[in-house]
Amino acid sequence: MAGCGSWIFFLTVCAVTLFGASAELKFTIPVGKLFTYELMRETFQNDFEPLSRLYAGRLYDDPMVFKCNRQSFPDLPEWLRFTQRHPYDNGFLYGTPTSPGKSIIEVYAVNKRSYETARHIIVISIIAEKMLPYQAEFFIKLREIEKVLPSSVQVEIKQDLQNLWKTENLEIVNITNALDRGGRVPLPLAGHYEGVFVKVGSEDYFSNCLLRVLTPEHQKQCRAGAKVKVPGGCNFCSIPSNCITWCKTELFDLTKQEPATPAPTMGSGILETGGDFDPPESPPSRDFLPDYIVTVIVPLILAIILCLLLAYVMFGRREGVVKRNAKTNQIQLYHHHTIHENTDELRNMAGSRGVSPPLSTLPMFNSRTGERAPSLQSDNIPLIMAQHDPYSDTLPR
Repeated sequence: MAGCGSWIFFLTVCAVTLFGASAELKFTIPVGKLFTYELMRETFQNDFEPLSRLYAGRLYDDPMVFKCNRQSFPDLPEWLRFTQRHPYDNGFLYGTPTSPGKSIIEVYAVNKRSYETARHIIVISIIAEKMLPYQAEFFIKLREIEKVLPSSVQVEIKQDLQNLWKTENLEIVNITNALDRGGRVPLPLAGHYEGVFVKVGSEDYFSNCLLRVLTPEHQKQCRAGAKVKVPGGCNFCSIPSNCITWCKTELFDLTKQEPATPAPTMGSGILETGGDFDPPESPPSRDFLPDYIVTVIVPLILAIILCLLLAYVMFGRREGVVKRNAKTNQIQLYHHHTIHENTDELRNMAGSRGVSPPLSTLPMFNSRTGERAPSLQSDNIPLIMAQHDPYSDTLPR
């Protein structure tokens, strides 16, 4: 019996593993309300190592990377976003739907240690619901998007905004990263954050503290760039990191918005009978000679002038060899010709090795008087006299 129980337990674990590898979660959310779902690494860790905890006693904490997309599509729906800062952090799916419908999201988790993958399916059903008439958007400077999405942090922010709005009937409509709204990437230093926009809505009208945002004095201070002080009695942030930036606060009264213009009515696509077609008259004739002169003749004349100027500089202002030699010092000129003669002599000697030593190895001339030194009596004297080495007899032969 004990063996049979073990087999039943083993088959149960295998079935859970096989069917749980493609788990399906279902959610129903209304239009205009924030949807947040946290992708827990522990949940997918059980899919990767289902038996290691039961039998081997090993508990892994593997880095994971999540990839989310709409089923049969490469990307997520336009209202849904995903964020994960680090492979050791949980991922978040968040967004606010704008129209009713149904979205099937595929979530793939890649284990960076073993490179295994797990697949979950999230079915999101969106139902129609009336939008909250009064909405306000606040900017929280000292927060980042993945630190605001957990439910506990949302409750803290919601409580502070309820005190500011002076109503309990308050719902979070949307949360947006400041980088998605054109914000700048902060420096990777302590105390620098990306910032988060939090939009809330309510059935109740705005409080007096919120209505001060619409006053001309407040808007003038914000345009001037001065530091706006918190209105008296309106500072309700219990945590400093949840304090809002008053100059970036916006109020939206959806009850005063003009209704959208109706869509144009579609006709039959057939023109009504109203006579013959009267084409437009031909445009008047135009003289293109000035354009031709400006675009072709003028650049051509300039090119010819530049060519003539360049030819004059290259050929007309050259002094010539005779004039140059007349201005050159005779000693320098003789030195120059000697170099050319020696070069020609070395080139001629390159073909045969059995000739007398070249004249270029002999003293060329007296640099002071310019006279050529007398040649040596014997051509067999080496240029460098060999010296007797006292240690040459001791070297091995």
